[in-house]
Amino acid sequence: MKSICNKFWNESFIDPFEKTDQQNGMPAPTGELSFDAVNLIDLPDPRNLKFNSFNLTDFIENRRTIRKYTDKSLPIMELSFLLWATQGLIKNMPDERSLRTVPSAGARHAFETILLINNIEGIKSGLYRYIVSKHKLLSLDFSKEKIEDLISGFRNINLVANSAVTFLWIAVPERMTWKFNARGYRYLLLDAGHICQNLYLAAEAIDCGCCAIGAFDDEEINAILQLNNSGQFLAYAASIGKK
Repeated sequence: MKSICNKFWNESFIDPFEKTDQQNGMPAPTGELSFDAVNLIDLPDPRNLKFNSFNLTDFIENRRTIRKYTDKSLPIMELSFLLWATQGLIKNMPDERSLRTVPSAGARHAFETILLINNIEGIKSGLYRYIVSKHKLLSLDFSKEKIEDLISGFRNINLVANSAVTFLWIAVPERMTWKFNARGYRYLLLDAGHICQNLYLAAEAIDCGCCAIGAFDDEEINAILQLNNSGQFLAYAASIGKK
């Protein structure tokens, strides 16, 4: 295990003599994967969400990892808020950069959010992708068999199966490596932590439980999501449900 750590650490050093794709004049990778606008689902404006109370100090102090949820469905307004809190667009910038509700090295934001929806008011159970630029959902798949296969790829099957929704953060490394070369892989993993911490705090604000998930079968899930030949991969996940 030590050799793996050393290899990753050593090969992601900053090399002052190695030019990046950005320095070589290569165009920046797109800041969002393409999508079919026909299959988009509207989300309500998260800024219209009414909180019972709002005290950031309490949210930070009371934050816990919650693995068991009630069967109460999650309102679509609250899902909209969670998506905005984790990847919400504030401003687009040149070179496919953007300011969002979470920090990202070089404003590269090298993640796509896939949702496994089980119990959201007004939304059919299935797989969806969050379209950041539109603040909408893209329908991906409603196959019961595929969803069951995806759930089985997680070590804690019940955690995902009993959640109202599970967030899957798919890494798109080229967005980072274009600017940072191999160093970008370090930043990619750090950015995943920024996103998930925002989800924890946002979940606490709406009386939801959240559990970060790192234990899953990489090969199986990446195959189900058809990522194996794309260079993309599932980096992190988190389940959400009502307490």
